[in-house]
Amino acid sequence: MKKNILALKLVAAGVLSTVAAAASAAVPTEVTSALTGAGTDAAAIGGAVLVVLIGIAAFKYMRKAM
Repeated sequence: MKKNILALKLVAAGVLSTVAAAASAAVPTEVTSALTGAGTDAAAIGGAVLVVLIGIAAFKYMRKAM
């Protein structure tokens, strides 16, 4: 049973990767550059959110120590 599930997962991963490769073949360069820019913006926002969360956790930790 576990072997069947593993085989099914591998087949699904292979099919999805093939579909993704075929889908990205017809994308214009403008779209690719726009997605790259959006990824950079998302990384910057994600970094800022991470810094804020770490700051909040550090503040809570310092208050608990007092």
